[in-house]
Formats: sequence, structure tokens, C-alpha cells
Amino acid sequence: MTIDFVAADVRGILHPQTDPIVHQSRGPFIIEKGDGIWVEDDKGRRYIEAMSSLWCANLGFSNRNLAAAAHRQFERLPTYHTFNHRSNSASITLSEELREISPIPEAKISFTSTGAEANETMIKLVWLYQSALGRAHKRKIICREGAFHGATIFTSAMSGLASVRGAFVPAGAEVVFTDSIDAYRNAKPGQSNEDYFEQAIVNLEHLIQREGSDTIGAMIVEPVCGAGGVLVPTRRYYERLVDVLRRNDILLLSDEVITGFGRTGQWFGCQTFGFVPDMMSVAKGLSSGYLPIGAALISDGIYQVVAKEAQRLGIFGHGFTYAGHPVTAAVACEALRTYKRIDVVKMVQALKGQFEARLQQLVEHPLVGNMRCCGLVGALELVADKDSRTRFDPVGCAGRLVLERAIERGLIVRHLGDVIAICPPLIIRPAELDELFERLSGALDDATDQLLVGGTNGGFDAR
Repeated sequence: MTIDFVAADVRGILHPQTDPIVHQSRGPFIIEKGDGIWVEDDKGRRYIEAMSSLWCANLGFSNRNLAAAAHRQFERLPTYHTFNHRSNSASITLSEELREISPIPEAKISFTSTGAEANETMIKLVWLYQSALGRAHKRKIICREGAFHGATIFTSAMSGLASVRGAFVPAGAEVVFTDSIDAYRNAKPGQSNEDYFEQAIVNLEHLIQREGSDTIGAMIVEPVCGAGGVLVPTRRYYERLVDVLRRNDILLLSDEVITGFGRTGQWFGCQTFGFVPDMMSVAKGLSSGYLPIGAALISDGIYQVVAKEAQRLGIFGHGFTYAGHPVTAAVACEALRTYKRIDVVKMVQALKGQFEARLQQLVEHPLVGNMRCCGLVGALELVADKDSRTRFDPVGCAGRLVLERAIERGLIVRHLGDVIAICPPLIIRPAELDELFERLSGALDDATDQLLVGGTNGGFDAR
């Protein structure tokens, strides 16, 4: 059977985070192969994949040990569930591997298929925990503007991005928003980053007073806000945030879906910023993106309360068919063993200075107003005017143009509006990192030439 893949894609697939009407004429960008930090499209062109697919392929695109682990498990036990006391050795082993590196002491693991499911799991556990303590009214969840926690119904409600919330958020969703950690865009003239983050904490305290701490069950944070523009706060911000939440008896949940497994220079982002959450979610890098798997890690204190309440109710009435799936668990086990074998934390710490320096060099470029980074995740914010921080009009036109010029130069990045995100595989070598930034610098030059023809967007179709 011969398939015209472009036509079939346009005919049959509704793509996530994509304009469906534009896709009908633009069609798909089809990736066929991967090797190390490189991928190859259906026309044989090779690219440095500087986004690790979607923030997840930490070990690159050709790790044979992960493929072999899947093959072995497929032959031994290709599928089974973990409901009703059932289990399998792969998921049990994975739980031990995760507990070994968990910043949460004596953590219990609830497996899922995705990061969004892991975040939903944490919220349901918050509600069950608070209810068990006789505080069923402590149900509100504090989230931050600009955050992304998934695209299920409640994680959409928790995501402070208009494109994600859209018409998907149910009426009465028990979510309240506090300040973004985007100091570059939101600080007042003359206000330092430190002062901005201090004001954000003051505003958080006011929010809690206004809503009533007796109505708020938890706050969820991404240590580094990824899809919102790679926003990086200070350690002091988290010190103050933890203090405020503890004083108001509000649980702290860490969304480590992007920041887990060495990305920020420690095993987890919360360790980079010096705090220990009550629960945390992981996914993406857990299997290096090779198979869908996620997990919620739960403190022993929360688990003990939840377990007793579940027994009173007759069962812990939550879970997913593929929770602890033996094949995905086996691949995740091999990924964690690989991270330990190559000492991924040491690798990232060795490269992060070069990564930051190359980003900093690009701040001198006429299109770049700001850079931020943490470990091996970073971003450049594009502006029409550096002094006034004026945005391009329409927003996103410059980001899309840089993305397309980068692709022409054999580099895949991601544009988040007019923010260019960079999240390379953690196995990238110093010379490859230099090549990545040479290609990105060239793409910025190419975009500048086009943007300056005829004004702000030079007639570029920013759809």
C-alpha cells in the first residue's frame, strides 16, 4: 500500500497546538529518523534537534539500550495492569529507582502515562488529603500566570496560558492565579528582578488573605516555567514562597515534567532552587520520551492520610489502565540507569557555563532583548526595540520567522510567541553545542534581514 503521507496527514490528523486551517495548506513537517542529537526529515535533510523533541529526549534519538529494554520486556510481559493488587517487576523496579533519587523522603509513587495525568493525580490527592483531615473546603489550587501544566480539563484550568485555557475550562474551576515569574515583561520601570519577585510574594500573601487560607489546598509551580517562555525565578523567591505556604498550611506541588532528570543541573528543579515539595510530577525525561510514562511522587505524610481515608471509603478510586505498564516502566528503568551511569548531573553542570555564555552573546543581537537559562534549558526573547522592550506586531511574527530560518539552516528550535526556546538533548557535546548556536545566530541574522524589509514584519505571513 502506497501512502502520500503529506496528503494523508492533512486529511486525517487534528494536530495539537497547531492552527488547523493553516495546516491544511502548510502540511506537516515529517521527521523520519534520529541519531544522537540529530533528526532527519522525509526528504533526507538533517537537523540538530535543539528542543529534544518536546523537552524530553534527554538521551537523544538513537539510544539502543532503551530500545533493547523495550524489546526484552515485550518478549517477557508485553502488557499488564496494576489495579486490584496486581503488579509487575518492571514497575516495582522503577519505583525503587525513582525513590533512590527522589528529593521527597520515603516517597510513594503513583504511575501515569503523561505529565498531565501526573498533575491531575496530585490535585486529586490534595482534595482527598484535605477531605480526610476534615477540611473538604480546602480545594482551591493556586497557579501562576504563564504556567503550563497540561491539556486535560483540570490541567488546562491550572495553565495560565490563554491558548490552553480557551473554551476548555469548566465553569467554577477551583483555581486562582498569582503573579507570573516573567520579570522581564512585568517588572515596573526601574524595578529590579529581586524587587519584582519580592513583590510577587507580597501579592501571593494578599491573594491568600483575600481567598482565605482555609479554602486553599495547594499551590503548583514549575521550578522553571517552560512553555510560558522559559521563565527563571531566583532561589530567594522560592525560599519566601515556601515560607508563605507553610505558614498558611498550603501544600506545595512541583511540576518537574520538564525540569526533571538533570535538565537544570540537579536531578530535579526543586533541588536547583533549594526546596522540597509535598508532591511532584515527572514525565518526559523519565523515559527520555521513548515511551509515554509519568508519575506523581507523594510524601509519606500525605500518603499515610490518603491511605487511611481510602480504606475508609473502601478503595483508592483513582488510576489509569497503563499505570505501571511493564514495557514503559522497563524503558524508564533503563533511562534512569543510563542517567546514573553517565552522571547526567555532572554532564549538565560541565556544559551549562558554555550554554549560558553562548546565550549571553546573542543578547547583543539586534533582535534579542533578553535571555534566560537554567542548566541546559534556555530562551531568547525577541523584541522590535531593545530599549523600550517593544513587542513585534503581530506577536509571534518574529518568532515564527526565526524558527523557519533555523530550519533552513538545519536547526530545530521552538517559538513560544516571540520567545525562542532551546532545550537540547543532555548528551550534546561541546562542539555540537557551538554548532547549535552558530546555526541559531545565522537564523537570527537571516530573520533580521527579512524583518527590516518593509517594517516590523516585512510582510511576513505570521500565521
